[in-house]
Parts: sequence; C-alpha cells; structure tokens
Amino acid sequence: MKYFIIAFAIALIGEGCFAATPALMVSTNLLKAVKATTTPPVTWGSTATMGLTVTAGNVDSVLTTGKISTERKSKKDDLTLGADGAYGQVSGLQNVNSVHGCAQNNYTFVDDTWYGYGREDALHDAIANVEYRVVSSAGIGYYFIKNKSTTLSSEAGPSFEAEKLDDQTHNYPTARIAENLEHKIDDHAKVWENIEFLPPLTFPDAFLINAEVGVETPLTKKLSLQTYLQDNYANVPAAGYKPNDLKLVSGLVLKF
Repeated sequence: MKYFIIAFAIALIGEGCFAATPALMVSTNLLKAVKATTTPPVTWGSTATMGLTVTAGNVDSVLTTGKISTERKSKKDDLTLGADGAYGQVSGLQNVNSVHGCAQNNYTFVDDTWYGYGREDALHDAIANVEYRVVSSAGIGYYFIKNKSTTLSSEAGPSFEAEKLDDQTHNYPTARIAENLEHKIDDHAKVWENIEFLPPLTFPDAFLINAEVGVETPLTKKLSLQTYLQDNYANVPAAGYKPNDLKLVSGLVLKF
C-alpha cells in the first residue's frame, strides 16, 4: 500500500510537470513577442550615387558627381551621415570643384512629434574660393506629418559658423531654420525637398541659404535613378565671385 501511494504521488507530479510545460512555453513566447514589439530592432540603410556627364565637339566638358549616405534608425534615435562631391571642367578649365559632408542625429520625444537634434556641416568649394566652412548646430524639431509614406518637419536652433573665405577667416554665432519633406509615391518612387536658412547674428547680411529638391525612381530592388537640384546661396561671397551656385545632378543609386 505504501509503495502504491508513493507511485501515485510520483505520477501526479509528473502529470503536473508535463501540464505546466506548454503554459511555460507560451508565457516565454509572449514575453519575447512583447519585448520585440516594445523594442524595435536597430536598422541601417545606405546608398551610393554616381553621375557622369561628358560632352565633346565645339565644347569639351566633363562633370562627375558622387554621393554616399547612411542612416541608422532605432526607436528614438535617427542618425544620418552623408558626403558628396563634384568635379567638372569646360574646355580644360575647372568650373566645379567641391566636397561637402554632414552628420545629424535626431532624438524623438513627446509622442514622437518633437525631437532634439545635433548637426555638423563642412564644405570646401575651390571655385567659390571657400577654403572651408564649418557649421555646428543644435536645436528642436517638430514633425507635422510622420507616417510610412510622408514626413514633413521643421527645425530651429542656434549654430556656430567658422569659415575661411577669400583668405580671410570669419567666426559667426548664427541661427538656423530648416524645413524637410519626403514623400513616397506608391512605394515606387519618392520626392524630397529641404531648405535651410542661416543668418549670422553679428553680421546678418552674410546669410546662407541651402536648398535641394529631387526625385528618385527605382529600376530594381537595389538600383535607382536619382535626379536632384542643389542651390547654395551665400549673400556675401568672396570678392569677385557670384553669390549663387546651382547644380542639376542625375545619377544611378545603389542601395546596400
């Protein structure tokens, strides 16, 4: 009798253990699912753009452009790094020679509509006689629209500009006001537009305006055709130079 009771108890314990095992597995899977939904994975996306225009005949010219950008997205942070350059000649004389780099990090808060940002820009333009121009910015931004197809935001904050222009160095505390728009069309193409205004606080006449508008059309999953117009306006350029630089660029984009 004693051995029968012991065996019966062991059987009950075994059944309880086997009955609890599926519940434990379900609980573990639920915890993993909740963790996955509350902590989205960090994603990276990069693109490289190359363009080449060559003419020969009455006028010989060449224009090469390149751009590379990468973006790292997490639940709260959006880090963007980019660099672009252009070089051109007409009848053996340089007419384009510039290099530009930028970095910006956005940290969203308050229901993902407000964000704080830090930004760094650096430019060298040999044709406009800009040895260097570095702008450091920080401020607050707001998303007017933020969904899978469209983002529209505005930014404002203080900046500091350091430049060497026409062999003279200048340091300005400035303000920065910017607007950014990107819209995807049926997941087949996208258009974008951005503009920023940088007025020095101690020398308002030396303001800068940088703008870009473009369209990108996919050819394959990894390859796209991109065309964009860049306009860089310096109200006080180097002596003897024009204030406006306008570039129309077309090239192939590789996504990786």
